[in-house]
Amino acid sequence: RQALDQLRQVTDVLEKAGYVERKGRRLELTPRGMRRIGQSALHDIFDQLKKTRMGQHQLWRGGVGTDASDELKAYEYGDPFLLEMKETLFNSIVREGPRVPVKMAAQDFVVHRTEHMTQASTVLMIDMSRSMFLRGCFLAAKKVAIALDSLIRSQYPRDSLYVVGFSNYAVELKPQTLPQLALNDYVYGTNMQHGFQLARSLLAKHRGNRQVIMITDGEPTAHLEENGRASFAYPPTYKTIQQTLSEVKRCTRDRIVINTFMLERGPYLTEFINQMTRINKGRAFFVSPDRLGEYILVDYVSGKQRRRASTRRARIA
Repeated sequence: RQALDQLRQVTDVLEKAGYVERKGRRLELTPRGMRRIGQSALHDIFDQLKKTRMGQHQLWRGGVGTDASDELKAYEYGDPFLLEMKETLFNSIVREGPRVPVKMAAQDFVVHRTEHMTQASTVLMIDMSRSMFLRGCFLAAKKVAIALDSLIRSQYPRDSLYVVGFSNYAVELKPQTLPQLALNDYVYGTNMQHGFQLARSLLAKHRGNRQVIMITDGEPTAHLEENGRASFAYPPTYKTIQQTLSEVKRCTRDRIVINTFMLERGPYLTEFINQMTRINKGRAFFVSPDRLGEYILVDYVSGKQRRRASTRRARIA
């Protein structure tokens, strides 16, 4: 009885804070609640980063999709207001003479020229097969999805993120549904083929850099038949492997990079991922579930910095 009363009190507090709302007999997260969970997931991962060598990576950057360069220019309407104070004051003194107080006009303003970050579109593919839940891997993957969504919304608003869950079939998952995701006892299979197919469809509407980040603990064990139904077999059949690799080839032709994070190091999975990376030229990492968030977030931000650096080199050349 006491525990039930305490639960009601907690629920009331969350409702009053705007984190949850009632929908009939259910409680659902509000956008504010989802942001709070995302921030909490990010902070947890960054706290862990501080304890490791990976903490040397610079993760937070100011600005909204732009970086200030060393090059200066006269301010024009619509420019980000990254004021260079010394040059601005000099222009004002030249125009008005050395007097106090200094009177500035818009024509005096000198700002830093900005470099737009390359827009990136990402599909995060999460394995939702039974083994992911039974081994305790899915909770780590779900936390990463929530944290990556929060990172992109707050730091890289020009980027796009989609989340795709795949078991016997693949389905797009909306960010607000992630905290409630649970195991479906009645489905079997790891249908990467359908996952890549859906990812390719989602990324088709975007330009710029496009990538798939796949989190999995096992090799593909299902594929779609010609009638659209999923076919499951373990060990995986030759047809499942070939159908999945065919979809990898289609992603490669569309210039979609596939980076894989393996949570297990089984021989079948390792061999399959080796075949996949030979086709796609993406990267593969073996990580433990408790370090998954660190690797994916650092890799995402490092990728942004690498692409920006290559853009600068191209301009210099």
